[in-house]
Amino acid sequence: MQTPWEYRYSYRAQRMGSSVIRELLKLTEQPDIISFAGGLPAPEVFPLKEFREACNAVLDTCGPQALQYGTTEGYLPLREMIARHTTRYGIEVTADNILITSGSQQALDFIGRLFINNGDHILVESPTYLGALQAWNAYGANYVAVPSDEHGMLVDDLETALRAGPKFIYVLPNFQNPTGTTLSLARRHKLVELADKYGVPIVEDDPYGQLRFEGEHLQSVVSLDSLFRGPNGGHYSGNVIYLSTFSKLLAPGLRLAWIVAPPEVIRKIVMAKQAADLHTATFNQYVAFEVGKGGFLDEHVKYIRQVYKERRDVMLETMEEIFPSEVRWTRPEGGMFLWGILPDEMDAANVLKTAIERKVAFVPGAPFHPNGGGKNTMRINFSYSSPENIRVGITRLGYLLKELVAKP
Repeated sequence: MQTPWEYRYSYRAQRMGSSVIRELLKLTEQPDIISFAGGLPAPEVFPLKEFREACNAVLDTCGPQALQYGTTEGYLPLREMIARHTTRYGIEVTADNILITSGSQQALDFIGRLFINNGDHILVESPTYLGALQAWNAYGANYVAVPSDEHGMLVDDLETALRAGPKFIYVLPNFQNPTGTTLSLARRHKLVELADKYGVPIVEDDPYGQLRFEGEHLQSVVSLDSLFRGPNGGHYSGNVIYLSTFSKLLAPGLRLAWIVAPPEVIRKIVMAKQAADLHTATFNQYVAFEVGKGGFLDEHVKYIRQVYKERRDVMLETMEEIFPSEVRWTRPEGGMFLWGILPDEMDAANVLKTAIERKVAFVPGAPFHPNGGGKNTMRINFSYSSPENIRVGITRLGYLLKELVAKP
């Protein structure tokens, strides 16, 4: 039976779709299922003591202000702290370049709202972050997909893709979601050069950049772009919009992220945010600043790296031991995910159905490919489960894959 609303939805609403991952998480909430499906930080690393103390300190010293409406741009001391932290990574910005959003997903939505007209082409890696596709599909985006390998986007294929005239390039250079791969330094330089040659700006999404637990830190795309563009190397040039978040460093429940952009772009995003939610939760911003100040964040990130490195190592060791030789996978140097590649004839979505019966779950890789393909791929999260559960879950999955590969 039709409701009176069904034929009143806008064209934009008709393009919306639910998140495959969010729907899958509903299936894996059973306590006996070991889930590698969600992109969840380890709850064991949440700084509960520091949050408790910060909440009390905020309420004791500036409670009325923290519980009041705030400015759309965000709490100034928090923006200044982010600016100082950003400068340490080779790019000089001020608070005027920064806007606080209610999570990175809101930042992606605002970028879509500001820049994407129906039918516009957006250049992305394939596979790429599903949340960005979900945000931009509603605005009518089409995708020019550039394939990737273990070193990130294949920039040798980039020039041909740029001739399609994309609105911008979207890239996750560090420990990419979903593959866990990192864009090499040489490819970052080539990306910046080609973006300049064709006059196409870049959106750099960097939620995992500080979660490197082996190898050398690589300069961000935003810093390389600024060095490329002029004699004042290190000063923000504005050709790259940079996104990051506290979700992976403190706690996702805060819903705190930020955008670094030219002041004129920030002003436009402010207008979009005023229409969306006026401002990000004031109290959360005060608490995040209280927790993050004084050097605690630096020490806490070191602890997160240790925890995630142990879990990644256990997962890789168990895969080496149990998985059939016909299955390949990435070996990330940081972040929260790795990427499995099954034999060409296998469909990861079908594998998942049996895997759930065996009480283990992952995310099939096809939805991360904007223009189709990737049915034989899978995203596996290592940050959330304990080392013990990782061993058990990967062993279950490995024996299942052995059975399926052996079938005639």
